[in-house]
Amino acid sequence: METIRLTMAQALLRFLDQQYVERDGREYKFIQGIMGIFGHGNVNGIGEALEDERPGLPYIQGHNEQGMVHTAIAYAKQRNRLGIFACTTSIGPGALNMVTAAAVATVNRIPVLLLPGDIFACRQPDPVLQQLEIPSDYTISANDAFRPVSRFFDRIMRPEQLMTSAIQAMRVLTDPADTGAVTLALPQDVQTEACDYPVAFFHKRVHRLGRRPPAAEDLAQAVRAVQKAKRPLLIAGGGVHYALAADDLRDFATAFHIPVAETQAGKGALTWDHPQNVGGIGVTGSLSANRLAQACDLVIAVGTRLSDFTTASKTAFPPDIPLVAINVAAMDALKMGACPVVADAKAALKEIHASLAQMGYQTQYGRDEIARHKAEWDAEVDRLYSLELEDGLTQTAVLGEIDRSIGQDAVIVAAAGGLPGDLHRLWRVRSPKAYHMEYGFSCMGYEVAGALGAKLAEPEREVYALVGDGSYIMLHSELLTSLQEGRKIVVLVFDNSGYQCIHGLQRAHGSNGFGNELRYRSSSSGLLTGDYLSVDFCRQAEGLGAKGYSVRTMIQLREALEGARQAEQSVVIDIKVFPGTGTDVYESWWRVGIADVSQNERVLAARRAAAGQIAKARSY
Repeated sequence: METIRLTMAQALLRFLDQQYVERDGREYKFIQGIMGIFGHGNVNGIGEALEDERPGLPYIQGHNEQGMVHTAIAYAKQRNRLGIFACTTSIGPGALNMVTAAAVATVNRIPVLLLPGDIFACRQPDPVLQQLEIPSDYTISANDAFRPVSRFFDRIMRPEQLMTSAIQAMRVLTDPADTGAVTLALPQDVQTEACDYPVAFFHKRVHRLGRRPPAAEDLAQAVRAVQKAKRPLLIAGGGVHYALAADDLRDFATAFHIPVAETQAGKGALTWDHPQNVGGIGVTGSLSANRLAQACDLVIAVGTRLSDFTTASKTAFPPDIPLVAINVAAMDALKMGACPVVADAKAALKEIHASLAQMGYQTQYGRDEIARHKAEWDAEVDRLYSLELEDGLTQTAVLGEIDRSIGQDAVIVAAAGGLPGDLHRLWRVRSPKAYHMEYGFSCMGYEVAGALGAKLAEPEREVYALVGDGSYIMLHSELLTSLQEGRKIVVLVFDNSGYQCIHGLQRAHGSNGFGNELRYRSSSSGLLTGDYLSVDFCRQAEGLGAKGYSVRTMIQLREALEGARQAEQSVVIDIKVFPGTGTDVYESWWRVGIADVSQNERVLAARRAAAGQIAKARSY
């Protein structure tokens, strides 16, 4: 057997460079590069291998470990999981900074490979700098924090262990039902140790992403359920995109005249103006979708986790109606007592479509019923997009101007705060993958890094990060990476002086508002109830080297958007919007914990109201 002597880090990079995936006869290079921040735990291992081996894996320098993993996640999401980046860090704090982002990947079913450095396997320089010492268990390091947020975790204690572990890591990364964060913890000494690796280990490997067909029994049961339904509702989830099944969903809905409601991850499966698209579903959904959900007699859920936002905490549709859940992951297909179709979305839709067509199936929606609901909602969006104040900008009017201005092929990226609700309800998606929302974990700080990831995935498209001031302050480090890499992104900062989404949630449940606005501490009360802080995000961005605009009027916004289009480097537009001017809940409900005992009567009233909703919710 022919062998080659390499360090473990060198071998890992050679292996990663030869991994490919195949989907529907088309081949894609899977590992597109390495993002990293170096420290003593990886600079002389993976760092040396990247410098001297020069594999076909470009290196991108991150500026915050969590941020760079968000960038990698967004890249994989935008590429429909057909390409990924690996992320390397040092040990200790550098590694732990990735844990939050690992959860983002796992919750959203997005593949990302994490390569944190680890403490010495030999244990001789003990304790090494940044080592976490647990007196009762010396096998534990800081990297064990990755275990609950990773779909696969291993610690490479000997260089030859790499071969088995790397193949298992690729199994998970390329499994549509089991993917998420994969963590290989790499002790810094083992990274540099040499081994005689078989040359065959570095041959090109193609991982075929086959389409799992539905089992005959599942298919028959699903067809019977749909055949009985007079008023079914389709819910399109992110799995529609990842299975490349948007066209099949459109054909299915059109053929049988079924309205389609979209989750945050599924939005854009149909263009906004398609006759069957009735908008977002659930807590952040449209009035049209939520009313049709309340009146439906079957839900066909395609590629969705059926989260609490999608199902309005299990109150979005009548509690006793059946569900058909098409999902490649059995865990998701079995939720809420659904009739499970554990299969690839494209394959399942095609087969169910063929069976129903043979039976001559049609729904019993009135000829203009879906169109009427849709027209009413479109008029409401137009109203909100034109809603202006005399003394400031409303968030919905700003969104309307951006929606009209940026072009139908531009990509928007968002994640947390009030913007996801407004965007889910209002944003008009005109082209595939133009709506990029991280709402599985709704992680503050994803937006700017995510915009860079989307830009890396599709450099020919304009990419806009829509981010609240709270999220922007929390994490915007990869704006610097975008400048460094020459990948222009446009960051739209909605400055409403704090965490106004949660401030609104407080007030909606009886609170006067506490601790969520960016205010000075009051000298009289001792609370954070003084004047609003004034933050100049424009000047801060210019200090990093980006182009900055400060917006206070609609005219200034139009000028800034035009300037951003013409700019060659990344742009930050600081938009001052009036607090509390987003959208409201449209006949939907979200279950949150409310105090059972309080001195505030409004809180107790909110508790009683919630109890009434809980009583109406589906129990499983």
